[in-house]
Amino acid sequence: METHGIDAIPFSHEKLEEWRDSLRRGVQFLHPATNLLITGGVDDLWVDRTGNLIIVDYKATSKDGPVSIDADWQIGYKRQMSLYAWLFKMNGFSVSDIGYFVYCNGNRERDRFDKRLEFEITILPYQIDDSWVDKAIHDSFACLSASTIPDFSDDCDYCQFARAVAAVQK
Repeated sequence: METHGIDAIPFSHEKLEEWRDSLRRGVQFLHPATNLLITGGVDDLWVDRTGNLIIVDYKATSKDGPVSIDADWQIGYKRQMSLYAWLFKMNGFSVSDIGYFVYCNGNRERDRFDKRLEFEITILPYQIDDSWVDKAIHDSFACLSASTIPDFSDDCDYCQFARAVAAVQK
């Protein structure tokens, strides 16, 4: 954080390990209007001088050139961080509008591996937008409660996969 000029410290809380457990626990909120339990396993939390939590998500890759969060497929990373922010807000925490992606990019320019990996660390700020979360929960609930299966969508990767499988099975 010092290297990148981020005025924050690691957040310490008795539930931190629970919140990091994405498979069994995570940070949770029972959405009252739908009775859906919304959960997410956060990678890390920092706290700024004013007491705002800072959502931190770690990513690892090995690619040539600088890393970014600007590719179309990385919208999922941004949604994930925004959901975490929303979950912490629903649990009564004050959350910073800026989160950070800590990207570890494996160095591919070494001549030999020698049982050692070296990474370049890049910290990318992200302006969190969780304004869409509540509507998405309501929309998901409506879809799950519907008596009919929704139509395929051109914007849905799973729909495109299901459409391709159905075409092969004909």
